[in-house]
Amino acid sequence: MIFLHSKQIYDKLNTTKLNKLKNNLFEAAFNYARIRADWYFMDGAEKRANDEARTRAHDTFIDCCNILSREMIKAGENADWRLYLGNDRKEIGDFACYLHCFVGLNER
Repeated sequence: MIFLHSKQIYDKLNTTKLNKLKNNLFEAAFNYARIRADWYFMDGAEKRANDEARTRAHDTFIDCCNILSREMIKAGENADWRLYLGNDRKEIGDFACYLHCFVGLNER
């Protein structure tokens, strides 16, 4: 997932009227991004001890993406962003990190 595509998806997410679900998605993204960044400082034993929690956080973020997209469709909103995001776990994880970055920069 490249920066520009992530920014386009982020901009699309900010058009939804389903703010609670969008915020759930953002919170899940931030949680996963924090874990992923902390990974840099962990040694092998710490990584093994935290791997299950990291996977759960990643799965939660993916679930939030799916829930928001499904509810956007039900509400008559365009959810093409979810198709564009795809299903590659690594790219979805990268997107979570980009969301963390975009929101952080917007809130300065």
